[in-house]
Amino acid sequence: MATRSTPKDEAIIESHMHQTTADTTPAENSVDLCSQILIGLSYLLMIITMPLSLCFCIKIVQEYERAVILRLGRILPGGGKGPGLFCVLPCVDTIITIDLRTATFNVPPQEVLTRDSVTVSVDAVVYSRVFNPVISVTNVKNTQYATQLLAQTTLRNILGTKTLQEILSDREAIAQNMQIQLDEGTGPWGVKVERVEM
Repeated sequence: MATRSTPKDEAIIESHMHQTTADTTPAENSVDLCSQILIGLSYLLMIITMPLSLCFCIKIVQEYERAVILRLGRILPGGGKGPGLFCVLPCVDTIITIDLRTATFNVPPQEVLTRDSVTVSVDAVVYSRVFNPVISVTNVKNTQYATQLLAQTTLRNILGTKTLQEILSDREAIAQNMQIQLDEGTGPWGVKVERVEM
């Protein structure tokens, strides 16, 4: 199942690409002599140990995954690759596989003091997915955990501005507001919050 990006997702990707290209100089983008030697030796090692190296060099990426390949610490051109069969070089390539399926997590019950000084305990369920694997690898270490922490603080902040009556009567509006705020916060991480249930 192909994932479609919205104009907002494309704008975030575009702004991130402008930031990263503006931060790098041509000298940083070129591969130096030492890197070329290491890559050449890696190819030679793979050819010499061909039958055995196939077990370690061939990687399969499923339909619902994308692979971000780092060669000597730099992301290969083309971004997230997949699905399909890929060859990675031993010793110089690192493959990071990102799951693009929608993930769910529970926001633990939060003790919140409402605007009318009533303490309530509220929990939520958040549905999110990675829409850009390269940004999710480079901008945040653990997207699921970071999104969960952001959801906890957002839930407390939103409910702290409401009265108990507003919380009980406008749950859907509060959940939608929380989704919008979470989506804005997680966009630079390559994560889209699809839905929030309270």
